Amino acid sequence: MESRSLPETLKPVNPVELEQAFTLFSQASAELTNAYQELQQQVERLTAELAVANGELRRQLQEKEALSQRLGLLLEALPAGVLVLDGDGCVAETNPAARLMLGLPLLGEAWEGVAQRRLRPTTTPHEWDLVPVDAATASDRRVSLVISSLDAAGRSIVLLHDVTEAHRMQQQLERHQRLSAMGEMAAGLAHQLRTPLATALLYTANLVKPNLAESDRMRFAEKSLARLRHLERLIQDMLTFVKGESSGQDFVPVSSLLAELQQVMEPQMAQHGLLFSVADRSNGTGVSGSRKALTGALLNLLENAMQACLVGGSVSLLAEDVDGRVLLKVADNGRGIDAALQERLFEPFFTTRTEGTGLGLAIVRGVVQAHGGEVRLTSAPGTGSEFVLALPVAAHADVS
Repeated sequence: MESRSLPETLKPVNPVELEQAFTLFSQASAELTNAYQELQQQVERLTAELAVANGELRRQLQEKEALSQRLGLLLEALPAGVLVLDGDGCVAETNPAARLMLGLPLLGEAWEGVAQRRLRPTTTPHEWDLVPVDAATASDRRVSLVISSLDAAGRSIVLLHDVTEAHRMQQQLERHQRLSAMGEMAAGLAHQLRTPLATALLYTANLVKPNLAESDRMRFAEKSLARLRHLERLIQDMLTFVKGESSGQDFVPVSSLLAELQQVMEPQMAQHGLLFSVADRSNGTGVSGSRKALTGALLNLLENAMQACLVGGSVSLLAEDVDGRVLLKVADNGRGIDAALQERLFEPFFTTRTEGTGLGLAIVRGVVQAHGGEVRLTSAPGTGSEFVLALPVAAHADVS
């Protein structure tokens, strides 16, 4: 028989190579199995961690929901008014207290319009009088207002606190303090009243003498009238001090106030031989309050300055607009005030003049405080004095 050879493509398998191939396959399979097991363990671990994280998130969400509910209940029960404004300045949220204070509707309205309609400015910073919904109904409610930014989106929150009772108590306290001061100084005041009254009676008694010359009669009449006028001013100062000065709600332009004071005081200054200057740097600003009270306070300071100067001296009245405040300065180059006396100058019934009532500067301080300002004094003996009334620039209805 004839033998046949195997095709060249079907060569005999080498057992060694086959064993090596199976070994490599087994190793690869084992590595894949280990990798799969590690991957499965990582998945199980991540699943467990995710479950824990989800549980923590659910717990935080539940706490936030509970906190939100508590805050909602608190906001509803809060006696202060709360309004949330969106980025356009419109009312987005309110609580019952805000709706009660400002009336309805509020949602969707521009805060600027709400403020102009329901809030009237006062001389106290951040405090406003509520305008009654019914124009025929008087309202004496007062609120404090604070606006704070909430976020970068431009939202803000408006907080309204009813300070009516606190304002009334402050007014009552000030009145009681004035009455207390009046009671403590009643004896001295009686002496001040009795002296000019006795003098007026003495002069008047001379008028009935039958043989009195006409020139003497005129002289006694003028002296008697001068004493009676002094009594009238003393009593008027007493009444003004006891009842206090209302700040009022008038807009008082500083320029017109200076012009009025210049018209009144310039002739008197000239009569006393003094140089009187007025400088207006108020930049057209004004103050809110009582024109009569402010004029009276400044006239008091100008008269004191006039009496403190000798012939040839000078008195100045200056108004400046500085950082949202109007500074009204009355300065003179007169005799000045000793440091020991400066601390007592604003006390009721304290005076260094025999003809003084001791109420002028106390009234000045009361007027300035009623207008939300303060009064300062700078003086030294022989160099003159300067009184500065610092008053807030008139507030506007725009509180946005």
